[in-house]
Amino acid sequence: MHVSRRRFLKTAGAGICLASAGGLRALAAAAAAKPNIILCMADDQGWGDVGYNGHPILKTPNLDAMAQASLRFDRFYAAAPVCSPTRGSVMTGRHPNRFGCFRWGYTLRPQEMTVAEALKTAGYVTGHFGKWHLGSVRKGSPVNPGASGFDEWCSAPNFFDNNPILSREGVAVQTRGESSIVTVDAALEFVRKHAKGPAPFLAVVWFGSPHSPHKASEEDAELYAGQDDAHRNFYGEVNGIDRAVGKLREALRALGIHENTILWYCSDNGGLPKVGSTGGRAQKGAIYEGGLRVPGLLEWPARLGGPGTTQVPCNTSDIYPTLLEIANVQMPNQPPLDGVSLVPLLDGTMTQRPHPMGFWQYPGRGISTPSGPLMKDLLKAQQAGGEPTDTSHLRLDAGDISKQYPEDRFPGHAAWLDWPWKLHRKPRKEQKEPAVELYNLADDPEEKTDVKAAQPDLVKAMRAALEAWQASVVRSLNGKDYR
Repeated sequence: MHVSRRRFLKTAGAGICLASAGGLRALAAAAAAKPNIILCMADDQGWGDVGYNGHPILKTPNLDAMAQASLRFDRFYAAAPVCSPTRGSVMTGRHPNRFGCFRWGYTLRPQEMTVAEALKTAGYVTGHFGKWHLGSVRKGSPVNPGASGFDEWCSAPNFFDNNPILSREGVAVQTRGESSIVTVDAALEFVRKHAKGPAPFLAVVWFGSPHSPHKASEEDAELYAGQDDAHRNFYGEVNGIDRAVGKLREALRALGIHENTILWYCSDNGGLPKVGSTGGRAQKGAIYEGGLRVPGLLEWPARLGGPGTTQVPCNTSDIYPTLLEIANVQMPNQPPLDGVSLVPLLDGTMTQRPHPMGFWQYPGRGISTPSGPLMKDLLKAQQAGGEPTDTSHLRLDAGDISKQYPEDRFPGHAAWLDWPWKLHRKPRKEQKEPAVELYNLADDPEEKTDVKAAQPDLVKAMRAALEAWQASVVRSLNGKDYR
């Protein structure tokens, strides 16, 4: 990997040390040295759904330009193959099964520490914009963005299409425009407000595209006039994201803050069937590479200096520990993390991942959280001077851990990635013993040739490590991290 090294603005300014840092003057100096942080995430954009990864049709000039200026992760993984769990991994640095976020529509636990809460201790002002999908976006919920550490937010409970109704700190607001542009415009209002302020900012910008049903704007769909309706609208939604990223990058330069702003872009899971392009076998919803591997870019001129590319496997769970190390934050009583800090990677000294990464799709059904109807109900109720009478969507029980799970049984499909080896552990009908598959991803990126018969000792060791990790995850699931 080529990453040129420039200054790394280390500070000593965690908010919990203010008294010893010399008061407000020291706080302002320390805060000024810390980078601003913007975390962007697409919804269902596969590894191959960008021009810079060789897509033959998609036009993504802004993401391509960002790739030319960034640290480009060629092996970036979503922590889970569906949306809510991966978003939970970004917030916590933990595998989402640890806090019961098994599928779409599941929530954070209020007991979890979030990246927004952690960075606030270092003086950051925090904002969330776009898709939330980790709880409610209504007032009074223990798992709305505000309760999860965000000072300002303009959010939706799930994916959303053009002209969305969003929740601005619990108040429904009708917006107009292409959905990704609307999201970035809300984020830029926050960015402009705080760009020259005394505190650095964290802005989480989560697009609602290109999740189905695909409804591209006319402007974006026109670029793909020769395609069928499904592809024209899917490609158009990706194009909308690309325009939004371009608008964001241009604004950071116009404000004069792009040099010391971390702009981190990725997707929440692998590509969609039929219209999407993946980075391997299978698609969204699968533990194989196609369901997990996603685009990943990190731009930070003040630290990186220039572009670079890495083949080191990295994960959305790595975002939390990386940002905490950059901000010099150590959270007391931090529960076990699954992510690792990528600061050595930014320095060019990490040549391989220090720990394997585990994936585990716990069996269960998703929970429906349709943004359109939910936000229409909220807007209608508030226009009438009240709130919706249905309180189930407040998710008031999000912190309940009364259900306990067996700590010696691990249902569902799991995998253990210890580069270049990837071991799969899969349930078999009417058989107690799970099926095991082993692939060498360096030689077999499509996971086509199972080599377990030739590697019995490796299979045994990797399975033991995977199951030990799964046992740790279940202990967290049962609430033992909070005691």
